[in-house]
Amino acid sequence: MDYRIGAGTGFAGDRYEPAEVLARSASLDALVFECLAERTIALAVAARDAAGGGRGFDPRIVRRISAVLPLLDPRTIIVTNAGAADPRGGALAIREAAAELGRPRVVAAVTGDDVLDILDPSTPVLGADGVIGDFGDRIVSANAYLGSQGIVDALDAGADVVVSGRVGDASLFVGPLRHHHGWAPDALDRIADATLVGHLLECAGQLTGGYFADGVRKTVPDLARLGFPYADVAPGGAAVYRKVEGTGGRLDRRTVLEQLLYEIDNPRRYLTPDVAVDLSAVRVDEVGPDAVAVVGASAVDVPGDLKVSVGVRDGHVAIAEISYAGAGCVGRAQLAERIIRERWVEVLGRSSELRSSLIGVDATRPWWRDEVPEPSEVRLRMSVRSFDPAEATDLCEEVEALYTNGPSGGGGATASIRETVGMVSALIPRDAVRHRVEVL
Repeated sequence: MDYRIGAGTGFAGDRYEPAEVLARSASLDALVFECLAERTIALAVAARDAAGGGRGFDPRIVRRISAVLPLLDPRTIIVTNAGAADPRGGALAIREAAAELGRPRVVAAVTGDDVLDILDPSTPVLGADGVIGDFGDRIVSANAYLGSQGIVDALDAGADVVVSGRVGDASLFVGPLRHHHGWAPDALDRIADATLVGHLLECAGQLTGGYFADGVRKTVPDLARLGFPYADVAPGGAAVYRKVEGTGGRLDRRTVLEQLLYEIDNPRRYLTPDVAVDLSAVRVDEVGPDAVAVVGASAVDVPGDLKVSVGVRDGHVAIAEISYAGAGCVGRAQLAERIIRERWVEVLGRSSELRSSLIGVDATRPWWRDEVPEPSEVRLRMSVRSFDPAEATDLCEEVEALYTNGPSGGGGATASIRETVGMVSALIPRDAVRHRVEVL
């Protein structure tokens, strides 16, 4: 029997109501909230530690699940990685919220992705020279991408809500499919099919046209009420993707193809924690309005290593901006930039590299500065990254001082300083990582 699984979010800051529409109208067997970007856990760890033991999970997941619980069939499974740096804390909060709603759930936490204590300092950094130990005490977090087995174990143990930390995005969908269809760990082609399902659904509104739309050549209706997708997955792994009738967006061969290619390096060996997938023979066919059938993934092997995302303290970033308008606005903004750069070195004695852009001219395409006709207004944006917070403060104060010490007509100056976390990647042997399941 087909299994219907829906995408409730594509990232932590996603909209709330599309999941509610799915819960109300799609008769789902499972609903997945994918909430982790690359830096999310590192930021959660930094925020938790700075607050002296505060929350390490995404608190928005409680609102999300509280909104859908009254709308879902009690049999519908919920899976999320919004546990971030504290899956157990997230699971407890969800259990409490469900009880208060009078809709109690069996909630499980999946942990084991935190490998900070076991990651060998001599492990090479991927894509760069050096090893993990080179970062010393700047390392904030190290989390391996777990596969679907922890989710399967939690569901097999009776949980109907599963909260994890770092799990491969597609694996969040693989877990419920394996649990329902009874696919064993060595059923690699079926797991490859499920991974394809997860890959297409993981970004939610991207599949239904949100990231596809450009408003000119690729038009998407009613983006303000974009519907999120779901898939009906057969026991043999084939899937048909749809959205709720009457919701905004579009779901057709073109939107599916764009998502299929998303973040794919080698289509003959797409690496995930569960399986390396060959996508080269995938077929995409429209089978009705907003209905697309996708089939054809196959397994290559099971990777021997898991990817680890390592969060590293990366100093303070200051961003300061000021606007100029009217005739000669670009020239005045460029003069303001030269003033700041001269003072940065010759008056303040600073050496950190300043970055600058003219929003409206070259903020996204720096090579356009001398090619774009002069706009009616422009905003100078300057930034610096430094491990010295005093340097960050200096830039903010210098840009504000342009009000009366720089070119005429400057206005709307703003400034911000934040401590940043960067990310590097490494590999860890699969056998060194053990997931753990706690059913609350």
